Amino acid sequence: MSLTLRRAPHVPTRPAPADDRRDRPQTPSPGGRVVAVQRGGALVVAAVLLVFGVLGFADGLDYFSTEGEPILGMSSNGLLSTLSVVTAAVLVVAAARSARTVSTVMLAVGTAFLLSALVNLAVLETDWNLLAFSMANVLFSLAAGLVLLTLGAYGRITGNVPADSPYHREHPTGDEDVDQQLPRTGAEHAAESAMRAAELAVVEHRATPDQQRRVAAMARVRTRADRRDVWMSFDRRLG
Repeated sequence: MSLTLRRAPHVPTRPAPADDRRDRPQTPSPGGRVVAVQRGGALVVAAVLLVFGVLGFADGLDYFSTEGEPILGMSSNGLLSTLSVVTAAVLVVAAARSARTVSTVMLAVGTAFLLSALVNLAVLETDWNLLAFSMANVLFSLAAGLVLLTLGAYGRITGNVPADSPYHREHPTGDEDVDQQLPRTGAEHAAESAMRAAELAVVEHRATPDQQRRVAAMARVRTRADRRDVWMSFDRRLG
């Protein structure tokens, strides 16, 4: 009498989970590149304005002088120095906030710079030149305004928003629209078969009066699902 030994089935052991967090690719934060560009641009402009304003304070400029003193190749007085420092602080605070905040602030400040350039250009060398602007100030305001507007609009106001932009939204594709129009029930499949037969009959001038009425009614709607609903509405009336 022989004994048959059955080998117990081999159950593979699952290796202990390794701590592979370092090997996993880091998922970039939403809008990483877009926000980095906007924050970097805001901080660069803020740094220039801050240096310009602090140097004006250091020189002890008259606050409301309309002639001003040269600072970094431009003209300034105490009031312009104050506005420069305040604007720099606003940009720094905005850069530390959300993507939408820094973008909105850059657009607003950029617009203000452009308007300031135009207004101060009109009052150059007059008693209304309260910020002691020179032509160099006007050119700087134009350049700074364009930079802020361009970077503030980057990844937000465009026809092709980058995929990593926080303003990017997925739009339904044409395939998804088509899928929603497809027949799902047996009645809908039968209706579409009858629809195709009726349309062919109308083209070949052999359609019945009922087919002609249905095809004419379907011509008033556009989508596949709506045409099918129109066809099936005739069946419901007959039922």
